[in-house]
Amino acid sequence: MILTGPEIVREREAGRLTIEPFDPAQVNPNSYNLTLGPTLLVYTGAVLDTRRPNDFVMLDIPEEGIVLDPGRIYLGASVEVIGSDHYVPIMHSRSGSARLGVFSHVTADLIDQGSHGQLTHQLRVVQPVTVYAGISLAQVDFRRTQGEPMLYDGKYQGSRGPQASQIHLDPHHLGTAA
Repeated sequence: MILTGPEIVREREAGRLTIEPFDPAQVNPNSYNLTLGPTLLVYTGAVLDTRRPNDFVMLDIPEEGIVLDPGRIYLGASVEVIGSDHYVPIMHSRSGSARLGVFSHVTADLIDQGSHGQLTHQLRVVQPVTVYAGISLAQVDFRRTQGEPMLYDGKYQGSRGPQASQIHLDPHHLGTAA
């Protein structure tokens, strides 16, 4: 079951989900719009490695915007801190940005129950597109769960700003290949 916009507002007021800062104008019929923060993380290597940390640079988004190019992944972060111990947030692209060929969340749209932090946008474009800090490229909805909760306490808990992949820290990635 997905929360309606008015129910998102009620559950936030009741403290059962977090959206901070909160702007009532960002509430939709079944979701809440997320705004893009002021920086982007861009990997610098031509080949990325799942067993090692990957080098990256942080880019400030200037007032005149920044052009995203196809063939790259850009990581941004929501201005908003999102989370809930009672619901599962799901992040999606907004239809307006999707119609420009902007994928705001390429995969991994499920935010685990119990996770709290700024959400990482996984930005990809099909042709060059200029984006700006503060624009709403994505939205989040909230789903009810069934069964005993198992709250997230992983490596991205409390995220602030764009987060590089930490897959190399997963137990099955440690050590050498058999």
